[in-house]
Amino acid sequence: MSTLTLAVRDTTTMLRRNLLHARRYPSMTLNLLLTPIMLLLLFVYIFGDVMSAGMGGADRSDYIAYLVPGLLLMTIGSTTIGTAVSVSNDMTEGIIARFRTMAIHRGSVITGHVIGSVLQSVVSVVLVGAVGAAIGFRSTDATALEWLAALGLLALFALALTWIAVGMGMVSPNAEAAGNNAMPLIFLPLISSTFVPIDAMPGWFQPIAEYQPFTPAIETLRGLLLGTEIGHNGWLALAWCLALTALGYFWSKSVYNRDPK
Repeated sequence: MSTLTLAVRDTTTMLRRNLLHARRYPSMTLNLLLTPIMLLLLFVYIFGDVMSAGMGGADRSDYIAYLVPGLLLMTIGSTTIGTAVSVSNDMTEGIIARFRTMAIHRGSVITGHVIGSVLQSVVSVVLVGAVGAAIGFRSTDATALEWLAALGLLALFALALTWIAVGMGMVSPNAEAAGNNAMPLIFLPLISSTFVPIDAMPGWFQPIAEYQPFTPAIETLRGLLLGTEIGHNGWLALAWCLALTALGYFWSKSVYNRDPK
């Protein structure tokens, strides 16, 4: 059996294992998914009219259009926290040490976690997007190519954050620490352009919000779905995704190749 065939077979097995775990223990996934949904409903129905008026919109629907792209990316950050916890459990409960002694492809354990997490992120984004559509989000001007580019951006962003979450899970001493270490993946969207435009923030804070990973991705997604100006945000979003993917990959690989905890 070739190395490639072995890698595909073992990765598929590990992916099935992770998806079975997610199905049997859905509470964490549901809890993390509820955070962006609750924020979506809160900001639309409690603050929507005020926020829309403050941003020069005609009614609440204008703020729904502004808010949903940011919440889709926040959903990805929220979902990947479960990945950090799952990886930490594998590292601390001895299953990784057992896998090391078995005749399986070495990278399949991590790859299975990554693919499983990206699939869960995509499903979560679809669910949050469905809630957004149900309360009034529309993207009537986006072409099929722009929709495809938007889906590609979401998948690439999910891949980047998943690799970072895997690294966080591997270096955490327990599941609780992994969850705490991964909290910036939820905190960063709160200080991005998810809820208000960058120019509405204090001047000293605007560069922090503008050049962190979430804001360029959010503005690019808005441009693709709503026809707003993308500018340099597309390149910044792509650069952040590639940089985070590379950082997470080499970080996770380095930790995985060390001796077991």
